[in-house]
Amino acid sequence: MSVMSFSIPRTIYYGEGSLDKLAQLQGKKAAIVTGGSSMKRFGFLDQAESLLKKAGIDSILIDGVEPNPSVETVQKGAKAMLDFSPDWIVAIGGGSALDAAKVMWCFYEHPELAFEDIIQPGSMPSLRNKAKFIAIPSTSGTASEITAFSVITDTKKHIKYPIVAADMVPDIAILDPSLPMTMPKHITANTGMDVMCHATEAVVSTAATAFTDPYAIQAIKMVLEHLPVAYHEPKNLKAREAMHEASALAGMAFTNASLGLVHSMAHKIGGEFGVTHGLANAILLPYVIAYNRKFTDKYAYAEKILGVADLAQAIKEMNQKMDIPSCFRDCSEVDFNEEKFKEVLQRMSQNAFEDPCTLTNPGTPTAADVQMLYEAAYYGTEVK
Repeated sequence: MSVMSFSIPRTIYYGEGSLDKLAQLQGKKAAIVTGGSSMKRFGFLDQAESLLKKAGIDSILIDGVEPNPSVETVQKGAKAMLDFSPDWIVAIGGGSALDAAKVMWCFYEHPELAFEDIIQPGSMPSLRNKAKFIAIPSTSGTASEITAFSVITDTKKHIKYPIVAADMVPDIAILDPSLPMTMPKHITANTGMDVMCHATEAVVSTAATAFTDPYAIQAIKMVLEHLPVAYHEPKNLKAREAMHEASALAGMAFTNASLGLVHSMAHKIGGEFGVTHGLANAILLPYVIAYNRKFTDKYAYAEKILGVADLAQAIKEMNQKMDIPSCFRDCSEVDFNEEKFKEVLQRMSQNAFEDPCTLTNPGTPTAADVQMLYEAAYYGTEVK
């Protein structure tokens, strides 16, 4: 067996009121990165700014990060950081805000780099030369707050690039359940299924180990038990805490074990059609499980521990309870025009096949296999 590694996040503060830890930071300046207006509307930005001020830290706000953060957005944010010179970067909001802030951080520390310089594994230079990083998620899904991953969209090429670098794991993650309690139901569903996908793909990854499996399987257990409750009872603090923790646990698993075809395919169909990442994962997951079962017994292993007869069926039933469509053709979030789907299918399949996440999928999938899976997930047909 070759030498392997297992890394866990630096510091995690979790539980109700954990946002107050911002008042205990030591520093001079902080750049707060966020997305749309929800963090402002619910008072969390004002609270964060007030807590930083209590710590004697001046702050600026870099907002407007879009749901699929673009290269242009991270470059614009990095320029604002260069002008302000923060020693802390505080990302607060959904996974997109956290992902964007990580890459802004890179360009702030290394302004000479172009985006193309960091998209290959191992190409990210060292960070923490100018600033440290705090991540405060408002959604329970991406686990960007404790992972080495970021996903950035090249809007000109219509491709989402997963960027992986150990240095991007935040110095501090704050998991305060008061933030996700403000999520609308459909976002609770989509982000929660992102957690399920992270955990499930980590279990069957060819890089999974005895170190990663416990985190992944516990995350699956928590999602099965608590996501439907969080969806139907948005103010249920116990369910919100559990989903926030499940997201982080799944993140610990997949940041060490990596992912698989579901994410490869979700990245590319998201780049082509603009569908939300978690929703794409939720739709794709049962189809990829059906394909992967031919190559791995790890689903059966997880099912035995969890006491679940058929994980794919349990996922389908949970999707249905949360109004997630069973195939892309029935998806109303974006326009999944059949003519465009056929037009981009071959290119999208090749791009997904070449995605880094494909490398740790069970078996040896081909671009033709990926195309078959896209067609099954689009039309809602059986996997061949």
